[in-house]
Amino acid sequence: MSRLPFYLVVALLLVAGIGLSIHRHVQFEVPWTPGEQRQVWEIEAQVNFLADGGPAKVEMALPSTQQGFRVLAEHTASPGYGLSFLEENGSRRALWSIRDATGNQQLYYSSRIQVAPRARASDVTPPSPEPDVAWERPYDTAASQVIDRAWARSADPFTFTRELIRDFSEQRQGENARLLLTQFDRVPLLVRLLNQAGIAARDVSGLMLDHGRRRQSLTPWIQVYDGEEQALFNPATGEQGRPDNLLLWENAGKAVLEVQGGTNSQVYFSMLSRNQPAGAAVRNRMAEASDTILNFSIHSLPLEEQALFQTILLIPIGALVVVLLRVLVGIKTSGTFMPVLIALAFIQTTLATGLIGFLLVVAVGLVIRNYLSYLNLLLVARVTAVIITVIAIISLFSVLSYRIGLNAGLTITFFPMIILSWTIERMSILWEEEGPKEVLIQGGGSLLTAVLAYLAMNNPWIRHITFNFLGVQLILMALILMLGNYTGYRLLELRRFKPVTED
Repeated sequence: MSRLPFYLVVALLLVAGIGLSIHRHVQFEVPWTPGEQRQVWEIEAQVNFLADGGPAKVEMALPSTQQGFRVLAEHTASPGYGLSFLEENGSRRALWSIRDATGNQQLYYSSRIQVAPRARASDVTPPSPEPDVAWERPYDTAASQVIDRAWARSADPFTFTRELIRDFSEQRQGENARLLLTQFDRVPLLVRLLNQAGIAARDVSGLMLDHGRRRQSLTPWIQVYDGEEQALFNPATGEQGRPDNLLLWENAGKAVLEVQGGTNSQVYFSMLSRNQPAGAAVRNRMAEASDTILNFSIHSLPLEEQALFQTILLIPIGALVVVLLRVLVGIKTSGTFMPVLIALAFIQTTLATGLIGFLLVVAVGLVIRNYLSYLNLLLVARVTAVIITVIAIISLFSVLSYRIGLNAGLTITFFPMIILSWTIERMSILWEEEGPKEVLIQGGGSLLTAVLAYLAMNNPWIRHITFNFLGVQLILMALILMLGNYTGYRLLELRRFKPVTED
C-alpha cells in the first residue's frame, strides 16, 4: 500500500502549523519567547481656552497608528461636553461640543501608544500642488528667484526641498529669503513655494517623545511627495528623515486645534514612557482583529476559559513525551497516558510535593488493595472500594499536613483520584501475576515518564508557545504521526545484542 497519502498528510500538517505560527508572529506581533517587554508611551493632551459664554465647539487632531507606533487605547475627560470621533482621509479628529460654556475651560485627552517597528500608517491622499500661487509685489519676484536658485541646484523633489530650506537658513539666507520671511511664517511659506514649483507638499505636526516631559508643544514638519515616495523634512535645518522618537500627531495638513465660541486656545502635552509585557499588547491586537479569518486565538475567550485552555493545551506536549519514551526508548508504563495526568497534577502541586504524595497514596493503596483481594469481590465493587480508599487517604494526608503546618500537602487533592485508583488496581493485579519486579519496572517507568512530561510541560517557553500559537498543535500531530510510523528497535531492546558484541 502506498505511503504517499500518509506523507502528504504529515507535510500538510507541518506546513499549516508552521505557517499559522509565523502568521501570528508577523501579523499580530506575538513574541516567540515569554517575558518580552514593549515600550509604551502614555501621552496626555490638555486643551485650555476661554469660553465666550455661549455654545462652544472644539476640534483637535488625534494620532493614529503609523510607522513605528500603534495606538492601543485612548480616553478623554470632558465633563458636560459631548464627544465624537471623526475620521477622514486617514486622519482622526476629536470634536467636543457644549451648549453653554463660560470662563476657563479644560479638556483632556490621553492615549497609550506602543512602539511597534512593524506598524504601518493608513493611506493618506497626497496633497495636490498648486503651481498658480498668487503673490503680491514685490514678493512674487522674490519667490520666483528663490525657486529658480533651488531648482538649479537640485535633481528631484527631495533635493529641491533640501536646497530650498537651506536657502532660508541663517548661513545662506539671501535678500529674497529675508524679504519673504518679513511677510510670511517659515513653514507655510516653504509649503507655498514647494507647491508653486509643482511639488506636492504639506505641513504636518509632530510630537517629540521624551520621557517625563511636561507642557510640550507640537513641532512643525514638512511632508514632501515624489510619486508614491514621501519624506519628512525639518523646516529649520533641512534634514531629511523621520526621527525615531517623532510621533506625527496631525498628518493631513490641517490645524491641530480649532475652537469656536472661545479665545486664547492652547494645547500642551505631557508624556511618560513605560515598559509592559508583550502579552498585553497582543491582547489589544487580538481584540482589534477578532473578526479575522486566521485569528484563531485563545485570547478572544473569557479569562476563566483562557486559564483552563492554558493547561489543556499542554496535554499534547506530555503525550509527545510518552510517545517518545514508549516508541523509541521502550519504557514501560502502567497505563498509556496515566503519566500525563500525573504530570498535570505535578504542575499544580510542584514536583517534590507531588512525588511524595504520589508514592504515599500508591503505597498505602496497594496495602489496602492487597487486603481487599482476600474478600473475593467483583471487579466493579473492588475498584469502587479502591476509589473510596484513595479519597480517604488523600483526605487524611491533607488534614495531617495542615495540622503540622505543611500547607503544601493540601495540593495533593489535585491528583486524579480515578486514575490513581485504576493505577493501584493494575499494579496489584500485576503484582499477583508477574511479581514485584514487574511492578517496580512499570511503576518506575510511569514515574520517570511523568517527571519528564512535567519538566517539558512546565517549561515557560513551551507554555508560552502552546498557548499563543495554536499552529503548534498541528506540528505536534505531525510529529506523533511520524513516530507512529516507526517500526525499528527500541533503545532498551538493543541490550539483547550485547552478547553478540562481546563475541
